[in-house]
Amino acid sequence: MKYAIATALRDKQRVIYTTPIKALSNQKYREFFEAFPERTSITWKQGASMMREVGWVVFDEIHYMRDPERGVVWEETLVLLPDSVRYVFLSATIPNARQFAEWIAHLHHQPCHVVASDCRPVPLRHYLYPVGSEGLFLVLDEGKYLEDNFTRAMRSYTSDETEKRRMQTNKRSENNVVQIVRLLKHRSLEPIIVFSFSKKECEIYALQIAKFDFTTEAEKKVVDEVFRNAIDGLSPEDRALPQVESVLPLLRRGVGIHHGGLLPLLKETVEILFGENLIKCLFATETFAMGLNMPARTVLFTSARKFDGQTYRWITSGEYIQMSGRAGRRGKDDSGTVILMVDETMNGDAAKQIMMGPPPPLNSAFHITNNMLLNLLRVEEINPEYMMERSFCQFQNYASLPSMYQELNELRSAHAAVQVEDEESVESYHQIRLCLDDLVAQQWQYIRRPQYIVPFLQPGRLIKVSTETHNYGWGAVINLKKRMRTDRSSAPESFYLIDCLLNSVPTKSESTDETSDAAELKTGLAEVIPIRLDCVIGISAVRLVVPKDLRAREARAGVLNAIEKVKARMGGLLPPLDPVDDMHITDAKFIEINGKVKAFEERLDHHWLHDDPRLSDLLAQYAKKEQLRKRIDQLTENLGSKVSLIQMEELTARKRVLRRLNFVSEHDVIELKGCVACEITSADELLLTELLFDGVFNRLPPEHTAALLSCFVFEERASDMPKLTKELSDALRTLQDTARRIARISNECRLKVDEDSYVDSFKPHMMDVVYSWTRGASFAQICSMTDLFEGTIIRTLRMLEELLRQMANAARTIGNATLEAKFNEAIEKLKRDIVFAASLYL
Repeated sequence: MKYAIATALRDKQRVIYTTPIKALSNQKYREFFEAFPERTSITWKQGASMMREVGWVVFDEIHYMRDPERGVVWEETLVLLPDSVRYVFLSATIPNARQFAEWIAHLHHQPCHVVASDCRPVPLRHYLYPVGSEGLFLVLDEGKYLEDNFTRAMRSYTSDETEKRRMQTNKRSENNVVQIVRLLKHRSLEPIIVFSFSKKECEIYALQIAKFDFTTEAEKKVVDEVFRNAIDGLSPEDRALPQVESVLPLLRRGVGIHHGGLLPLLKETVEILFGENLIKCLFATETFAMGLNMPARTVLFTSARKFDGQTYRWITSGEYIQMSGRAGRRGKDDSGTVILMVDETMNGDAAKQIMMGPPPPLNSAFHITNNMLLNLLRVEEINPEYMMERSFCQFQNYASLPSMYQELNELRSAHAAVQVEDEESVESYHQIRLCLDDLVAQQWQYIRRPQYIVPFLQPGRLIKVSTETHNYGWGAVINLKKRMRTDRSSAPESFYLIDCLLNSVPTKSESTDETSDAAELKTGLAEVIPIRLDCVIGISAVRLVVPKDLRAREARAGVLNAIEKVKARMGGLLPPLDPVDDMHITDAKFIEINGKVKAFEERLDHHWLHDDPRLSDLLAQYAKKEQLRKRIDQLTENLGSKVSLIQMEELTARKRVLRRLNFVSEHDVIELKGCVACEITSADELLLTELLFDGVFNRLPPEHTAALLSCFVFEERASDMPKLTKELSDALRTLQDTARRIARISNECRLKVDEDSYVDSFKPHMMDVVYSWTRGASFAQICSMTDLFEGTIIRTLRMLEELLRQMANAARTIGNATLEAKFNEAIEKLKRDIVFAASLYL
């Protein structure tokens, strides 16, 4: 990047540096301004003449191109930039960098070199901390995975001693984060970044840690001076805001908070203090790891799961790499420390995937938007098809074609080579068996319900266990524990853990027949393994007497040998518990399913192939042929979609919508409404243009106009609806009615839009706040009107100011000077005090 800047300055050219994160842009601006004070600008004048002076464009954190919202803008930019421009792309998490470079070379007819290094200047050591345990478990040491340590960590989590310690911790009201930070402070492993996936949790943890003092008196004086200078430009009323007053005591003790709900001024103050090593323990959400050059000695994850807007899931390897990469300071630390707290059982595959898995590939997030379509229709030289054909998405489609054709030919040859005797009969037998398997799966959904299965999970009960990846065969129940887990899982069986004595060297789950279990028991190692209820696939009527003390290997092996002997006496088949007669499941739906199971079992028994000695071989051959046929069908369908231009159906549908709404003519010539919509880039251009042409804003004063437009820029989740005046309620109803009309037209034009979801995407939760703010209320007053974070309010108001500017431009386009003046007046009422305080970096 430095070479690109030096080359451009030498040749009297301009360099554009762009990032997807405002905080990173501000930080880099400060760095560039200090190096080139007379040549660095954070603003840019639009125009073709300015673009002719651009020699280089630097894209930092280019992996954000996979982001559905931000990525598509970068992809459009890369397609439309002239071939004369040179590029620098920066990222730490792109495994398919060569493919991306090939696209750039193909797109702009210039070489694109991949410069990569696997060497990390400061090696990392990764630890697991099972909640409630006494210590840390080193599981990944400079790239070497220590499986034995992981097993010990999971065993520690499920032990009775750990459970007692968790209960004692809860009684003391001291959470596990406090304990581990105390340990890290004792070992002098600060500065520490504690990543939490909740803004509220960040603040709660920081307040609990505030009892520790990380700073010296001299450092406290520097913190006071930096903080005083940071808030110097605020009014006395803004300085008295609760968030401003509450953060200083934490900062003086070396504790910081960084998340999107914080006032931007305070966030930047925290960043500056952390960069100067005056904050020793920082509680942050994952956005802190996105590009900001703020390394620490230790990184602590408070959970291995996060809520992604839909479900609670394991964090991905890419997320883990991005955050854990903040550990280890070059030139200061010999190694960095990463600690992952786990508050639930975790299988080894999940841990390996998080810690050692490759980052997700850079796949295109390109999709057609109305704004893109209208802007392309406005330019004569370029059409939407041109953009789609040159997109990275289309390039990735084309790049996979040769290998797909080769695979298809190989599959067809393999399919033709498989011959199955009596294929029709084998197919009928296979279909009956598939139906039976489906019914048995439905059966087990009932059987595994705690009210039915738990009473039978006594010590010594023989159960058959299979996980997502392995079949453990038969084992003996040792203990049953009810766990009140904190992972928000909704599955009722997840609250139970069965300590089961099993063979710890399982076979693959495909081998689920009885005969495979004997081999497993002979070659494996007897271990007590915690399993979930949903891993039980068989429960026997047999119970064994198991020793109370199973610490000795011989005792555990003796139980497995006893299971083998019981199986041998019973001809290899253990008698199952009958779900109706033994377990007393009387649910009417279950009885119906149970009856169907027996009927299909009878059909299988009477099928003429059932006792045929060739049956296993015939079924295996048929399954192989079916698998090949399905793969051929799937590959053929995929090839058809890849050969054609992607998203053509959506493009056609969007054009129909624009014609129906009179944004473009029948011949795709842009109309006045389309030109107006092109001015709006930060919100829904179709709906705003419709409201503009319907005269909705003509009837509203500036305060009501700003309040209504807040529905387009507020993005947070909120539950309580605000109390609105009649004027605001009427304006909101008009917005929602217009949105429903657009959704109905879209569906009529075969562009699938969920009407309710579309209407609900315009959130009125900030309307009363914006209305009060534009009428002169103080920031403290509007904060008291809502439970939203202060930072969220400021971010919404700043986005609203940008939208109002675009609406003023739109009004100018239609020649409505009165409406343009109204939008500008709303901006004047909006833009004041702490909401628009200047960045500390600028």
